[in-house]
Amino acid sequence: MRLTVNLDADVYSFTSAYAGAKGITLSAALSELVRRAEQVSETGSDSSRLKTSPHGYLVIAGTGDGLTPEMLKEASEDEVV
Repeated sequence: MRLTVNLDADVYSFTSAYAGAKGITLSAALSELVRRAEQVSETGSDSSRLKTSPHGYLVIAGTGDGLTPEMLKEASEDEVV
């Protein structure tokens, strides 16, 4: 389906980094991220490794380190349980 959307700057930045790390289009990245979020909400589980910073960015829990495209690629290759 073809659709025009307006993304917040932080969402665009995150999705672009995710797409670049996986070597996929922005459209494919958005679809994948929404599907993964839907799976988490259906199972009620929450990733204890990732948290949202006060500025709305995903960070590694306990360290406050930001996520790099390489980290996103590695995490995306892990199986979703």
